[in-house]
Amino acid sequence: MKRTLIAIIAFFTVFAHTVYAENNNVDVSIKFYDKTMYYPGERNENPVYVHISIVNKGSETLRFKLADDRMFSLDFNAFNVKNTKLPFTQSLIRKRTTNQTVYFREISLEQDEEYSFIENLKDYLEVKDPSIYYVEVSFYPELYKNKDSVITSNRLSLEIRPSPSASASSVLPVAAETSTLLQPEQIGPDKVVEQTIIARQKSLWDQFFLYMDLEEILKRDPVRQRKYNSVSAAERSEMIRAFRSDLMQSRIDMNIVSIPSKFSIETTTYSQNEGFVKVLEWFKNETYYEVKRYTYYLRQHDGIWQIYDYTVDNLYTE
Repeated sequence: MKRTLIAIIAFFTVFAHTVYAENNNVDVSIKFYDKTMYYPGERNENPVYVHISIVNKGSETLRFKLADDRMFSLDFNAFNVKNTKLPFTQSLIRKRTTNQTVYFREISLEQDEEYSFIENLKDYLEVKDPSIYYVEVSFYPELYKNKDSVITSNRLSLEIRPSPSASASSVLPVAAETSTLLQPEQIGPDKVVEQTIIARQKSLWDQFFLYMDLEEILKRDPVRQRKYNSVSAAERSEMIRAFRSDLMQSRIDMNIVSIPSKFSIETTTYSQNEGFVKVLEWFKNETYYEVKRYTYYLRQHDGIWQIYDYTVDNLYTE
């Protein structure tokens, strides 16, 4: 009896070491697919696509199960700076609590072979608030219900920004002539810059901020950026509101709110999601004009271009 017990213990010890060694030979890595700016909202409106790779780092053949519905093969886990975990979506909870047949494939990988696929993080997690989250994936080689064997990926830093309308102002912009809500249009980067400068010349603040990513412009200053990254979502919204107010009163970032007497767009360069526009701007002094070159940097999201950064070069006087 004693020998039998020792044999059983030895068997489970060997089995445990086998599983552990297998997991050590598997590398699960994640990265953002087609990374862009991410906002709260529904999965289809602003998806967060993540590229997931499973690599065999060992010398033996690696075998695992992969469900046709990947929700039965992996979990997304995301934590904010306060270590609060994002909740699972209701669709994920319903699937896992409903009796159903889970279809899967058995996959074999030889040494250094890789199997990759793409998943939308918002299919798994509720993302309702802007914040910085730390994201990782838990992969279950024997499907979700067998959690004895789980492999955890590397971590990504995911920044969820306030939606463009919320970041621009705590008050919805209204056109003075018609009292209708202003909506950004799908126009090119050069037109965005042109309309923004003209709005400043006419002191139309709501139009001026309409295509402005105030969050990114606020973070141009390293001190403000550190503070912004360390506070809660509510405090961030208040920082953006105060920053907007300071700009309107010309207390900070004087270059972006300076009013040119005239301007001329020199060049416009852009790809699918990034671009910059160079503009010559004339600023009148008492007896001469200062001529400066502004370079406005823009990003495109859902067809809308926004100014997120700028530089200024002093050229000459005339």
